[in-house]
Amino acid sequence: MKTTGLAALTALVLLAGCHGERRKAELPKDLPLLKARGVITAVTLNSSTSYFQYKMQPMGYEYDLIADFARRNGLRLEVKVAESVERSIEMLQAGEADVVAYPVPIDNERKQQLRFCGRERQSSLVVVQRNAAGDTVLTDVTQLIGREVYIKPNSRYRDRLENLNRELGGGIHIVEMKADTVSVEDLIGMVARGEIRYTVCEDDVARLNRTYYHNLNVDLAISFRQRAAWVVRRDCPLLATAIDLWAAGAPGNDSYRAAAKRYFELSKDELGSDEADSTSANTQTRTPKVPKMRPGMISPYDDLFKRYAKSLGWDWRLLASIAYFESRFRPGVVAWSGAKGLMGIMPSTARALGFRYDEMGDPEKNIRAGIECLRRFRNSFPGATEEERIKLTLASYNAGVGHINDAQRLARKYGHDPNVWTGNVAEYMRLKADPKYYTDSVCRFGYLRGRETYRYVDAVLERYQHYRELTEKEK
Repeated sequence: MKTTGLAALTALVLLAGCHGERRKAELPKDLPLLKARGVITAVTLNSSTSYFQYKMQPMGYEYDLIADFARRNGLRLEVKVAESVERSIEMLQAGEADVVAYPVPIDNERKQQLRFCGRERQSSLVVVQRNAAGDTVLTDVTQLIGREVYIKPNSRYRDRLENLNRELGGGIHIVEMKADTVSVEDLIGMVARGEIRYTVCEDDVARLNRTYYHNLNVDLAISFRQRAAWVVRRDCPLLATAIDLWAAGAPGNDSYRAAAKRYFELSKDELGSDEADSTSANTQTRTPKVPKMRPGMISPYDDLFKRYAKSLGWDWRLLASIAYFESRFRPGVVAWSGAKGLMGIMPSTARALGFRYDEMGDPEKNIRAGIECLRRFRNSFPGATEEERIKLTLASYNAGVGHINDAQRLARKYGHDPNVWTGNVAEYMRLKADPKYYTDSVCRFGYLRGRETYRYVDAVLERYQHYRELTEKEK
């Protein structure tokens, strides 16, 4: 029996070796050897819908799915990032990864070279338009005639728009933005704010952005649907089968539904109106409304803010301003990202600070954790003035200090001050949604929806000023 098993393993190794000199004996093989090794290496792309770091925690729709597959198969997950689909396939074929956890477009050539696996997706390009009162929502591509559609300079969407324009006999005005630093997400934001009428993007990007801007319509497709799926090497049939079975939905496997809800349904507009009810759209939990406060009070937790803000040397009203945007002062709330409680503490952050995640519903422990986070972030910026340290610390609290350090390095590279937020680091935070910048060699943490961090800092400081005026008026 042992001899037979050894012979089978030897044959497997020899078979794998027939696929070219560049794939040596150390090349990761099929599922049994991955399980023996205890690790699966996935390659994916940095983007809002696949993989990114947020508050120092890996996230993304594709990341959540491959992490679930790895966990269910007793494998530790390693993630590598490629700059393109073509590069991810090269890494897979060279043995640098075991699976491309990203929707690779299906075509006949790739079907000969790779094994497609997992749940097949179908995507198309869509028109992003406003769906607010007074707006006319386009429902047919012919209605684009005579209208301006805005795209990035050198956009990959131009070809499809030009083809559509020819098919319709002309009349669509394709407008390239002059600024080469504008991102697809910037354009979507401009549509939401009414600054432009239309732009186009992939439907998954559009659906994700609708969780930030609730006045968007993304239903009008302008292209045929493209089939796509994950891929493994041809010599990994067992891994492909395991992914297929997992994706088919074994009992208890609701990972696709959970990931879709997290990224494409739950609101992420933490800076939105405070008029939301107890099922506030950017939360996963139902929590009671905060009672109305007596004059001069900001929240039921003012005494805790006052006590712990002293250890940081901050005004307690600044701490309250952070808590407002993190939780609306609801101690049991859990955001789409997993951030919990008054100060929005992430699971990994709680563990790193010596707390259990389930303790983060306790207002005092949550505030203590938030204070320690703020202290560590503040100490990361010794070269900044106190005013700028506060801004850089707030940005770090929102996005994670790694992204702020990336923006500082970009600022320094392009001749700006890495110790000044406004007009300097803040501008490069916004640009971290643009591949030109987040793939720069000085960036270590990749993609970030940096405009939200930019807005967060301004919003917290504006509310802080409001709270100062409110409490001083009541003295």
